[in-house]
Amino acid sequence: MRKSSKHPITLAALLLCAMAAGGVASAQTKAAAPAATKPADAAAPKGFTPPGQSKNTEIDSIAVVVNDEVITRRELAQETNTIMQRMKAQNAQMPSAADLQRQIVEHMIVQRAQLQMAREMGVRVDDTMLDRAMVRVAAEQKMTVQQLRDQLEKQGGSYADFREDIRNEIIMTRLREHEVDQKIQVSEAEVDSFLAAQEAAAAEQFEVNISQILVRIPENATPDVIAQRQKRAEEVMRQLRTGADFAKMAATYSDASDALQGGVVGWRQTDRIPPVFAEALVKLQPGQVTPIIKSVGGFHILKLAEKRSVAQAQAEAAVQQTHARHILLKVTPTLSAADAKRRLAELKERLDNKASTFEELARLYSNDESAKKGGDLGWLVPGDALPEFEQAMANLKPGEVSGPVETSFGYHLIQVVERKSEDESKDKKRNEARMALRERKMVEAAEDFQREVRDRAYVEFRADDLKEAK
Repeated sequence: MRKSSKHPITLAALLLCAMAAGGVASAQTKAAAPAATKPADAAAPKGFTPPGQSKNTEIDSIAVVVNDEVITRRELAQETNTIMQRMKAQNAQMPSAADLQRQIVEHMIVQRAQLQMAREMGVRVDDTMLDRAMVRVAAEQKMTVQQLRDQLEKQGGSYADFREDIRNEIIMTRLREHEVDQKIQVSEAEVDSFLAAQEAAAAEQFEVNISQILVRIPENATPDVIAQRQKRAEEVMRQLRTGADFAKMAATYSDASDALQGGVVGWRQTDRIPPVFAEALVKLQPGQVTPIIKSVGGFHILKLAEKRSVAQAQAEAAVQQTHARHILLKVTPTLSAADAKRRLAELKERLDNKASTFEELARLYSNDESAKKGGDLGWLVPGDALPEFEQAMANLKPGEVSGPVETSFGYHLIQVVERKSEDESKDKKRNEARMALRERKMVEAAEDFQREVRDRAYVEFRADDLKEAK
């Protein structure tokens, strides 16, 4: 039997493989970090009172208008609280109050604009789908949903709010898939060129663990605005050269979605990031930073944390495939495990005596969809089947039939029809090249998309302190 595929949540935080401007924090990060406590408990930077609070009272009012919706001071205070708690849990250096507020306000504007666009397009996530997503999020933390709820509430958080955060992240992911992913095309000519370039490069391929600082250039920016943004990037570089902490600089100055995570992007293959980035990174030693790199989206500074070689042998390894059939009997209230094994043993005896063919018996007795095809499962590669099934299948010669094999689905008779062990490196390389090109295009396209959504949004800062922080 084939394994049921896992469907991990593709979160909006990873829109650009963590290299886009805007976006939201991942659900795994939110669940792993302590939930936001009450505002009075938050560990704020010295002299910082989160928006919406005062020393004696808390008054709610409009902080920012985004198109036809508002972000209130209370919402801003809650988001500030959550992010400060997460940064504290990660031992991240806290930027100044003004820089932290600016980052959070921008983060909320981009998120709100995307959710509005998704709503206009009819993107919805119903409660049934959300329930399944919550099960997966809890499983990522090695918890049940109830344990996740209990932990959030114990730490002063709201399970209902966390659940809505997950709903919003799924909605934004679907929006990205519609507006970016589905529109990306990779031609065969591009794949040919990519492979030719790879073959021509004698240097060993590497994976790099990187962090980034992005100073974004607004769409249709004037030369004066571009010059101002460049000066900002140059100021960041000056501070880095004098020993400033990269993560703190990212949290303070970066306009990318990963700013509040210290700019951490993670591991990337050098052929899956924009070439201008790869060219700069391969010249570095771990711990060093690139010069300022200008792209369409802005000015980038990248830090190389680690570098490691990519095992080429795995990519070139031959893949063994097995063409198999099976007969499945499921254990039910009317069919015990003992009866299932006994019945399969009888069927095997008929096969051994050539009284029936495997296909005939599968059509008559098998309890799954493959029965209509005579039990045919098609060509299987390692990892397609459950471990118990795969191990039993591996011990069979072509034409041989197993005894009863137990898996979580029930009891099986397995027949190996034939095997082939082909060097599929050519097809595999083409598929990997296509994926690498697609991922590279997604990085650039998703960055453009989020920038366009932000630039098209009508944004009005109502609070004086936010006007100053723009």
